[in-house]
Amino acid sequence: MGFDTGRRNLIINGAMNVAQRGTSSTGLGATSGYFTVDRFALAFSGTAGRLTMTQTDVTDLPGFTKCIKLDCTTADTSIAAGEFLLLQYKFEGQDLQRLKNATSQAESFTVSFYVKGNAAATYTLEAKDIKNTRNNSQNFSVTTSWNRVSLTFVGDTDTNQSAFDHDNSNEFSLQFWLHAGSTYNGGTFASNTWIDQVQNLRANSNDTSFFDSTDRTLEITGLQMEIGENVSDFEHRSFAEELALCKRYYYQLIGNNIVDNSDATHSHMGQGMNYNAAYVFYTGFPTVEMRATPTLTQATGTDYYAFRRNNAEDLFNGFILGSYITPRAFTLEVNANVSGTAGHAGTIHSNNSAAAVAFDAEL
Repeated sequence: MGFDTGRRNLIINGAMNVAQRGTSSTGLGATSGYFTVDRFALAFSGTAGRLTMTQTDVTDLPGFTKCIKLDCTTADTSIAAGEFLLLQYKFEGQDLQRLKNATSQAESFTVSFYVKGNAAATYTLEAKDIKNTRNNSQNFSVTTSWNRVSLTFVGDTDTNQSAFDHDNSNEFSLQFWLHAGSTYNGGTFASNTWIDQVQNLRANSNDTSFFDSTDRTLEITGLQMEIGENVSDFEHRSFAEELALCKRYYYQLIGNNIVDNSDATHSHMGQGMNYNAAYVFYTGFPTVEMRATPTLTQATGTDYYAFRRNNAEDLFNGFILGSYITPRAFTLEVNANVSGTAGHAGTIHSNNSAAAVAFDAEL
């Protein structure tokens, strides 16, 4: 029996409303990563196919206004064995203790989502137990109209396995197989069965390849994962709550996709201080505690940023991540093209519409 307390939907940003990094990214296929909608990554290997990923408006599905849209821009019809394209969602182990994984009472769970494409297609959704290197895969169909897919996965009751760690590590993921070579789909597909990972059983050889044509598109929204065998209505959260949950993994301080960034050329970052005549420190605090100690991601360029103090302004190109950084606070340092007096304070802001500063603690 499933739990009936707390949030039903274990997915963050399942309605695809938050996209801090931006709403469109083109030419994707050579490098894996997070590109547009928060919490959803793309993983590639070996393919010559390329795609555009966008956060797209939805006008024909009541209750939803945004989706992820993938659009093939370069086809790859000669599929080598090791090729793949995955759309991924990754979980922390501490958020999945309700699954009771690897116990005799392991819970089944149901994954549901709305999906459509430019033409009929079949793909595979894989539940991947990263902790124990196990997987469970099922097929689903796509049509040219929005269709809600519901897939129930049996619980993994194999007590020879290990429970998920109760920490912030990536213990589990959902992976949409959209393109795969024989390394991953060359075996006899076993639906809804937990197995020690056999690479060629992860996807189905009968699946569609997303890269089969430059006409190929895929749209998805309303992703939900809930405990139990019954699918329920999608659990909507407010935009403010979803944004706060997303910021645990990626926190954008300034950038062109900040909702309230009305003047991108002069976005205020915070207060800085001259440590000495040629060294400026800026200490900031994420609005929520991040998952782990983050890394700095930034756009740099000539005079992208400014330090205003004592009736003067110093322009500089970018920041160095300071040695004082935790999931709760960070220090940025500027040690080029600045001058001043030790102890003087000032404001730090952007000086170019392309300036962007963010902190990344993604799984």
